[in-house]
Amino acid sequence: MDSKASTTATPLLNQEKPNNLPSNPKKERDFLNHVEAYLAKRDGVDKLLKISRYATKIILASSALPETLTLTHRLKSFESSVGVSRKAFRLGKFVQDVNALRNSNFDSNEDLVLSLIAYGGEGLYFFVEQFIWLAKSGLIDSKHSRSLQKISAWAEFIGYVGSISLKFRDLNRISEDEKCLKSSIEIAITRGNKCQEEKERLCKLCEKKLMKRLSVVQDAADALMALADIRDGDGPFLGPLSISLAGMLSALISTHKNWMSC
Repeated sequence: MDSKASTTATPLLNQEKPNNLPSNPKKERDFLNHVEAYLAKRDGVDKLLKISRYATKIILASSALPETLTLTHRLKSFESSVGVSRKAFRLGKFVQDVNALRNSNFDSNEDLVLSLIAYGGEGLYFFVEQFIWLAKSGLIDSKHSRSLQKISAWAEFIGYVGSISLKFRDLNRISEDEKCLKSSIEIAITRGNKCQEEKERLCKLCEKKLMKRLSVVQDAADALMALADIRDGDGPFLGPLSISLAGMLSALISTHKNWMSC
């Protein structure tokens, strides 16, 4: 089970600055300082572990190595160990979803319902994952692991359905803003006015739209993995290799998002 890439305050929705604020040019950051800032974040380390895990799963699922090879057994052990380690990073993470719901402003009842599904599903997923980690670590009886994993998978899947729905609504709003801004720029150009600020806002809006689309792709990949857990890998596109590739895609997108945000 893998979680979404998330910000500290709003794990499901990327909150961007209002478009009417002037943009400040970004200063060139020292690479090592950037790496340090990235690794200081819980999600930064988690996503690197996620890449490591799914790279290993791809190798194992592709049958590139013989089953009898010592390296194959070591890779299986490594993949399992990383999977358990990642669950430790979810301790207390459900609080993010609680706060996100508390701090959200809902424009309509539909937004309220979708937010409850998205944040509620993800919050329940993170909450249950804590007990799965305790079971896998041996602190509580492992006989509960199976039922806990099913609850976790369903909560995660439902959360992604809500999250994707919200992000499609956001994309529609962004497209409308983009259309209005392009119209304003065209009018300004015909009048001979400078519109540098509007062009910068349009550029930011395009970047925001791209990141939102990537976020939808990431959520879809993670939802596919959650569905595989629900169905125990039984179904089209739910085989080990397909799920491993989906996990790697999700990991790369979330790593990029976290890198850009820190």
